[in-house]
Amino acid sequence: MKTKPRSVEQIIEEQVRRWQIMRTEKKKEEERISVVTFSREHGSEGDILAERLAEKLGYDLFHQEVIHNMAESAGTSVRLLETLDEKGVSVLEDWISSLVDRRHLWPDQYLQHLMKIIGTIGRHGRAVIIGRGANFVLPADKRLSIRVIAPMEERIRNVSKKLDISVEEARRRVIKMESDRKAFIRKYFNADIEDPLNYDLVINTENLSVDDAMSTINGVLNR
Repeated sequence: MKTKPRSVEQIIEEQVRRWQIMRTEKKKEEERISVVTFSREHGSEGDILAERLAEKLGYDLFHQEVIHNMAESAGTSVRLLETLDEKGVSVLEDWISSLVDRRHLWPDQYLQHLMKIIGTIGRHGRAVIIGRGANFVLPADKRLSIRVIAPMEERIRNVSKKLDISVEEARRRVIKMESDRKAFIRKYFNADIEDPLNYDLVINTENLSVDDAMSTINGVLNR
């Protein structure tokens, strides 16, 4: 019997409860970096790496689709902001103000909600965030930003195998996804998603297995 997928509302309420429990527990010494963001080329296996890392670290995992759906709901950012104390809200507002000024952004309603949601996740920490430009929202000293890449032909083969579709269909999917992601980052963060200077670590999965990549990330986090 298949488990019924959780709705966005259920995911939000479960996350809010986890954060509430975390606030009541005895606080440990604050970790320097407890958020890892992943940007990935379609078919590079970046999602697999992010999922494996979250499981290993015991961190909450936030997929691109969930973050996107949260940002489309006006009430969600308010609900999540309620999990922060006064200091947390003030710090988050400073992060967002600095980002807007530094990148000369003109945030519409969607981007305002997106920044608040990613910022709230960043303030709570112990999270792995996939996509949605999270590396641009969170300060560099609060997150490890990773870009996962692979040669086009290898990514096409990965998508073809995973979805059981023809190579040509996989090629169209990869090209469209890459175009959409580039446009999203350019539109909302005035940045180039492919610029390596936007990331702390770039991993080429043609040369590194998932296990080797995990070892590399752990080495960076534990330095």
